[in-house]
Amino acid sequence: MEPTTKTETLDIEGMTCASCAAFVEKSLSRTPGVQRAMVNFATEKATIDYVPTQASPASLKEAVVNAGYGVAERAPDTSAAERSAEIDRQKALAYQKLKHRFWVAVGLAVVIMPLSMLMLWPAMLQRVNMQWLNYALLLLTLPVLLYSGREFYVSAWNGFKHRAANMDTLIAVGTGAAFLYSLVATVVPGFFTRRGLMPEVYYDTTATIIALILLGKVLEMRAKTQTSAAIRSLMGLQAKTARVVRPDGAEVDVPVEQVQLGDIVLVRPGEKVATDGLITEGSSALDEAMLTGESLPVQKQPGDAVFGATLNKTGAFRFRVTKVGADTMLSQIVKLVEDAQGSRAPIQRLADKVSAIFVPTVVVIAILTFVLWFDLAPVEHRLPLALVNFVAVLIIACPCALGLATPTAIMVSTGKGAEHGVLIRNAEALEKAYQVNTVLLDKTGTITRGEPAVTDFVAPGQDAARLLQLVAAVERQSEHPLAEAVVRYADAQGAGTGAAADFRAVEGKGAAAAVEGQAVLIGNRRLLTDEGVVLSPALTAQAEQLLAQAKTVLYVAVAGQAVGLIGVADTVRDSSAAAIKQLQALGIEVVMMTGDNPQTAAQVAGQVGVARYFAEVLPQDKAGKVKQLQGEGRTVAMVGDGINDAPALAQADIGLAIGSGTDVAMEAAGITLMRSDLRGVVTAIELSRQTIRTIKQNLFFAFIYNTLGIPIAAGLLYPFFGILLSPMLAAGAMALSSVSVLTNSLRLRAFAAH
Repeated sequence: MEPTTKTETLDIEGMTCASCAAFVEKSLSRTPGVQRAMVNFATEKATIDYVPTQASPASLKEAVVNAGYGVAERAPDTSAAERSAEIDRQKALAYQKLKHRFWVAVGLAVVIMPLSMLMLWPAMLQRVNMQWLNYALLLLTLPVLLYSGREFYVSAWNGFKHRAANMDTLIAVGTGAAFLYSLVATVVPGFFTRRGLMPEVYYDTTATIIALILLGKVLEMRAKTQTSAAIRSLMGLQAKTARVVRPDGAEVDVPVEQVQLGDIVLVRPGEKVATDGLITEGSSALDEAMLTGESLPVQKQPGDAVFGATLNKTGAFRFRVTKVGADTMLSQIVKLVEDAQGSRAPIQRLADKVSAIFVPTVVVIAILTFVLWFDLAPVEHRLPLALVNFVAVLIIACPCALGLATPTAIMVSTGKGAEHGVLIRNAEALEKAYQVNTVLLDKTGTITRGEPAVTDFVAPGQDAARLLQLVAAVERQSEHPLAEAVVRYADAQGAGTGAAADFRAVEGKGAAAAVEGQAVLIGNRRLLTDEGVVLSPALTAQAEQLLAQAKTVLYVAVAGQAVGLIGVADTVRDSSAAAIKQLQALGIEVVMMTGDNPQTAAQVAGQVGVARYFAEVLPQDKAGKVKQLQGEGRTVAMVGDGINDAPALAQADIGLAIGSGTDVAMEAAGITLMRSDLRGVVTAIELSRQTIRTIKQNLFFAFIYNTLGIPIAAGLLYPFFGILLSPMLAAGAMALSSVSVLTNSLRLRAFAAH
């Protein structure tokens, strides 16, 4: 059945400020069938949720075009990595064109400025015909206006046709007014002289303002490309070719795009894995740092999953391809980061509201400034002064910095998170993580490894190595998780392999077999009791000690005699205690939740330094524990990895799924940790705090800039200090404000996980 809604992402062309984004968003929102539209100025993307029976991608594109903007075409069936690469190529081309427009404006402004200065020296003017000088300045200014500044006027005209105003409206009206004033003074100087006014020209103002604004645009675009450096670095890691093994055994190098599902691919030492798959033959250690942030190589055996773009370090192996193109882990990560970068944080709503009404308000202020100066200034200077201040107000008020304050910080931080194996689903999750004051940890698979491991091997008065060999021979015949733990321990200890005969599994109790002619029993105490084996007081005391430590005890009997004990437990991850200590140092209370009995819960909690815990929690009750903490006024982050954690992850203010967990858990979480390491939680929270702090700084810079800049440009300081802000200085200040916000956001690239 067709879904009730679909989501479409469009790459918008021609946006120059937050007001543009607001206007495109409004135009899309008014389209029939659109339920929600969100336009991000920094990423130049629109995300639209719509009802497919009422709207279509074509109608959405038409709404954008009708608003006066363009939509970049996306090639169908391309992966997120390929799509991002194409967009980067288009942006690089646009950047080159912008730089060319800038250098043309600079070159002409450098000539216009000194020629304009001639008017300041009467002695020089006696040798130069002022009228011819004005015509020369006019001819030099026209290319700046019609080529370098053309897009400002086209965008302003499109906005005017749709009864909307944006940043380009302010630039176009400001520079256009100065140019038209100068044009009249050049062509019809008598218009001014008959009224006792000097026919002054402001060609230098027009040319220099356009050059300075383009300088800001160049610096802004250059900085914006750095915000998505993490995505580009991920895409750059992708293998270009794969060595496919054909059914006849021939090895053929093919472009990675031609690899198909089910292909067998050979990977040699030092090569990159081409795509995702499962190892069928061979083993090796793989560097997965580019995906998980884990610095140590991961050992891989037949049956283990491998991922495209990871680096093969040691051995050679073959794997069967299970995912290609857009379905690979790398493409999914790129898409997730792209989506997060295009999302909007709740903190941005204030900036959006201000931007929506900002430009019309500035136009009104500029007109009032012109009227007041025209009325109050001396007659011979009133028109020039009114014009200069009118232009200064329009130019300095451009709301670029306001529109860039939040999304640029989000872009950098989500990319940085991906570098550290922390995948942030959207900007709202990032902001929620900033507010967290309580972290609720599921014990199994989160604090602990989630699988049993041998912690103690007790063999009083026995040859421990010999006994372990006998035990391993029996357990190799069993598929029980505890048996697998014993076998892993024996292999790690280098125990030899013995042959077991007459193996039998005793349900709920253990296993028995004959090894080298001796009857060997391994299981719980009931198994030994049923077989008539009596425990010595010494073994009984040692078993009670292990049980007191919340460990499962396996009893070992050989030839009818109890000879040893094996302590098994779900062991705590090496990094858990350190991570919990770091969280507590951040002022966050850590609470543990487990289905184990209170004794086991207390043991693990004490081991990792958790003061509060919930024991004997049933899977269906986990979400209730989250609600309980929220009822205490806490902002809760839930960390889990299993299917039964999904409701609790969804109930929490922010859910964090451990990357080794299930897809269901990751779908319910706002943040996914690619590594099974709680230090990722610390990274996510520290990154969110640093990001929100940066956003607040950016918003402060943007607001204070416009709050102080507009009154100064309007001439508020003139009556007191005789200071007027020239339009050229206003243009420079406006460019500087955008660059300062971007530079502040780029500081997040220095973020380092602890």
